[in-house]
Amino acid sequence: MTEQSVGPAEAPTAERLADDVTAVVGRLARRMRVAAGHDSRLTPTQRTVLARLEAEGPATTAALARAEYVRPQSMRLTLGALEEQGMIERTPDPDDGRQSVVSASRTGLTTLAELRAAKRGWLTEVMARELDAPERRVLAEAMVLLERLVEGGDSDGGRR
Repeated sequence: MTEQSVGPAEAPTAERLADDVTAVVGRLARRMRVAAGHDSRLTPTQRTVLARLEAEGPATTAALARAEYVRPQSMRLTLGALEEQGMIERTPDPDDGRQSVVSASRTGLTTLAELRAAKRGWLTEVMARELDAPERRVLAEAMVLLERLVEGGDSDGGRR
């Protein structure tokens, strides 16, 4: 939060609250990455691609590059690193023999699950230690509002 405090009757401006939420969410994301372990074999980009393959299923390099807004050459490098670690598998594209389809391997899915468990474990522990029951209820109410913001942000069709 910013250094200035807001009185109980005074509502912060949307701009100030946006700055505060951005800062706190960024710090939370960094703390969760640390909780997942600095020794993680995956870079943030590799984790994102692997999670996309888990959620959306097999895809071509070109489709992944479009989805992640990167050049196909960059995606090839990311996929190469994932393949070296056994995190993905390639099979021939049934529609175009010149391409291959990439999917998450059992090793990749297990690694993702372990990373998520470490993050969830850290966050659960911190919440249990730092927040009492009324504070957890307030946080649960805030989650509803954050979810509404996320859903409302999608009304532009993904354009920015």
